[in-house]
Amino acid sequence: MEQLKTIGRELAMGSQGGFGQSKEFLDLVKSIGEARSKAEEDRIVLHEIETLKRRISEPDIPKRKMKEYIIRLVYIEMLGHDASFGYIHAVKMTHDDTLLLKRTGYLAVTLFLNDDHDLIILIVNTIQKDLRSDNYLVVCAALNAVCRLINEETIPAMLPQVVDLLAHSKEAVRKKAIMALHRFYQKSPSSVSHLVSNFRKRLCDNDPGVMGATLCPLFDLITIEVHSYKDLVVSFVSILKQVAERRLPKSYDYHQMPAPFIQIRLLKILALLGSGDKQASENMYTVVGDIFRKCDSSSNIGNAVLYECVCCVSSIYPNPKLLEAAADVISRFLKSDSHNLKYMGIDSLGRLIKMSPEIAEQHQLAVIDCLEDPDDTLKRKTFELLYKMTKSSNVEVIVDRMIDYMISINDNHYKTDIASRCVELAEQFAPSNHWFILTMNKVFEHAGDLVNVKVAHNLMRLIAEGFGEDDDAADSQLRSSAVESYLHIIGEPKLPSVFLQVICWVLGEYGTADGKYSASYITGKLCDVAEACSNDETVKAYAVTALMKIYAFEIAAGRKVDMLHECQSLVEELSASHSTDLQQRAYELQAVICLDAHAVENIIPSDASCEDVEIDKNLSFLNSYVQQSMENGAQPYIPETQRSGMLDTNFRSQDQPEASLHGLRFEAYELPKPPVPSRIHTASLEPSTELVPASEPAYPKDTHQVATVPSVSDAGSSELKLRLDGVQRKWGRPAYSSSAPSPSSSTSQNTVNGVTQIDAAGSVISKAHKTNDSRKPRVEISPEKQKLAASLFGGSSQTEKRSTSASHKVTKAVSHAAGKSQAPKSAVVSNQVTVEKTIHQPPPDLLDLGEPAVPSTTPSVDPFKQLEGLLDPTQVSSTANHGAVGAATESPDIIALYGKTPASGHSSSAAISLPTNGDGVNFTAGLLDATLSTAHAGTTLPTQSIKGLNAKDSLEKDALVRQMGVTPSSQNPNLFRDLLS
Repeated sequence: MEQLKTIGRELAMGSQGGFGQSKEFLDLVKSIGEARSKAEEDRIVLHEIETLKRRISEPDIPKRKMKEYIIRLVYIEMLGHDASFGYIHAVKMTHDDTLLLKRTGYLAVTLFLNDDHDLIILIVNTIQKDLRSDNYLVVCAALNAVCRLINEETIPAMLPQVVDLLAHSKEAVRKKAIMALHRFYQKSPSSVSHLVSNFRKRLCDNDPGVMGATLCPLFDLITIEVHSYKDLVVSFVSILKQVAERRLPKSYDYHQMPAPFIQIRLLKILALLGSGDKQASENMYTVVGDIFRKCDSSSNIGNAVLYECVCCVSSIYPNPKLLEAAADVISRFLKSDSHNLKYMGIDSLGRLIKMSPEIAEQHQLAVIDCLEDPDDTLKRKTFELLYKMTKSSNVEVIVDRMIDYMISINDNHYKTDIASRCVELAEQFAPSNHWFILTMNKVFEHAGDLVNVKVAHNLMRLIAEGFGEDDDAADSQLRSSAVESYLHIIGEPKLPSVFLQVICWVLGEYGTADGKYSASYITGKLCDVAEACSNDETVKAYAVTALMKIYAFEIAAGRKVDMLHECQSLVEELSASHSTDLQQRAYELQAVICLDAHAVENIIPSDASCEDVEIDKNLSFLNSYVQQSMENGAQPYIPETQRSGMLDTNFRSQDQPEASLHGLRFEAYELPKPPVPSRIHTASLEPSTELVPASEPAYPKDTHQVATVPSVSDAGSSELKLRLDGVQRKWGRPAYSSSAPSPSSSTSQNTVNGVTQIDAAGSVISKAHKTNDSRKPRVEISPEKQKLAASLFGGSSQTEKRSTSASHKVTKAVSHAAGKSQAPKSAVVSNQVTVEKTIHQPPPDLLDLGEPAVPSTTPSVDPFKQLEGLLDPTQVSSTANHGAVGAATESPDIIALYGKTPASGHSSSAAISLPTNGDGVNFTAGLLDATLSTAHAGTTLPTQSIKGLNAKDSLEKDALVRQMGVTPSSQNPNLFRDLLS
């Protein structure tokens, strides 16, 4: 009577919108359930979303109403629509102190959010607070959220509290804490690796629920590392025995089966621990046998436990009694009318057949019935079983059934799998050569291009090698059967490309081997294949190679070769093909036909496709050639392992100083190193205001390189860079400061060696160089850019290469001139002592590789002599005769480099002063080298007469001067007449 009253009360509440929900929500559920189409359902849900958006944004919503709105949002999400506008309200509800609202909020949040959602950070503190709650229901709700929402980054914040909850007084909390730790292990195994002992302890918990929850993480741990848990076999067997004897409370029974899910998990664990371990398996025999006897097979859950027992028996060390019991269970499964039980029986039989093959013979009729069953899933599972139980006596039936099934299905993935299995079985258990060839033809014909290319290669190798029984007659019969079958099939339309490749290869190798078919007949068939597959270059390539083999075999046998007209047309067509591969094959065919029999027999021997090719990796046949080349002066080969660290000068010839500038460089790329401090005489680094007459060096014409003169606008950004590979870095460009000029830097007249010189204003030089330095910040090229430039152009840029080459030549001339002169050098130094007072050295960079020198005598070690090896012998001899030169004497070489013609070696030794404009700035220096620093503009340079300039060159130089704002008429006309005439 009380039950009837309760049911009546619930029905009355439902009719009035009971169970805590309004009638509006129940109408929503009802209308969606009665929707006749997806479009109508979407319309209803979209209307509900608009309603919830409007209501949920209202102020002061009662908690009971908000709880219903959250539930309606959950329902909308379940139907596949977006309810993200209400996520924040679900997060707010988790902060509520009311248990019902908090649990509703946690439920909604776990359904709405994932572990990497942006709102997770808002509930971390709430979860931590709830894990410390005195109400175990709140703790359980928080643990549920932990399992769902905590990610790898937030695990450390939750881990200590979850570990503390393993000792909670409530079994529900301990169980959920185990589940949370298992989840942590799945997300980040390293975070809980030190807590594995807690799982072992909880295995002995008084509550069966906690013990059952512990089996899940232990199963994962045992799957990864079995040997570490062998000591738990006795414990697992004891637990399983107690469960099977119904010692657990009745609340754990399911359909009168005692804790079936715990039994299944324990059987899985025992199967892992007993695999290949006889001692561990012996402890399991008794309890597994008891389950076989006591388990009820009248229910699905009982059959599930029996199936797991069969899987366990097939994994542990075999026992005859258990195998018999498993066979009886399989027999019941196969004889059942349920497709599910038949599927379980076929799967169990496939597992057990590895240990006891005779069991399958007892159930042949049942297996055949499953093959004819309309259930496609059961049929596929049966084919897997047949594949495992195939042998030479039943291979024909099984393979024929598999091919018939392959033809009937449209699933390309499974068709590929069936085809590969048919090929494998045919190769292993073929009863005859004829059957093998016919079977392979069926597979290729019906599976088409779904057949793996490896299958085709294996087939060709098998035909070439035979069956490996040293029976030449059987191998010849196999090849003859293949040729006959392929000639019969080759005329069929729409053959797969892979199959045609196999056909062409077999016909080319063995088409005329037995003499049954003539060469003209086989070649005609191959030409037909090539013409039919005009768009398939691979098949055409196979066909042309097959033609070449047939003609080669005919020539080697001494028979006359008569190429068919269609074959000639095919070869001519392929000779002009866009495919280089087809072209090469066609030309090779034409070349082979023209050879004699002995040469052809050596090039393409008969039936030698499987012979090993000996490869001389040391290339010993080239030893005589290498020896002869080295005797003629060739350089020996340097292994790659010995090239690293070698200087560029090791590869450079003394007679050809420019030979390695454009060659390969093998040293590794490095970051620019700071300069090595050295004391270099300032006379070679700083421009002198003195004019020193000196004889000019005679440079050979073949060593000059005409460099492009960059524009004036690039003068501030471009720099001349020296090539310093293998040379001690003691060179650098001069530096100037903007300090006040010294008295000696003002305009004056000095007489050196009887020659009068006008000294330009030093203040102009300092001012010009200050402006230039402000425009040119220090730029360091990154190693990546250097490497990329070297890969593409052999250097940073072409302009830099040319500048480097030119500056390298100038440097060599200056070094020898300065090294040979001593008396004039002292005069230059005396003049530079005053200039040095105004010099302020900038920070060192890639080109500032020296340091300012103080007035002193000749250095103890002459740094210029270290570079003498870089000069040509002709240059050394020429520089030995001319007079002492200061730092300013490098201008004659600059004129020779940047002029249109090489400098003459017979110029006058008289020095003249270059003209300047009203401000004292020498614009002629821009004509000589626009990339030089403007600090050199005020220096006086001796010139040399240039012969052989034509009118066009003179006009170009005159135009350049006019662009710079200086006309020849406004300056010294004699100077420009000397330079440009």
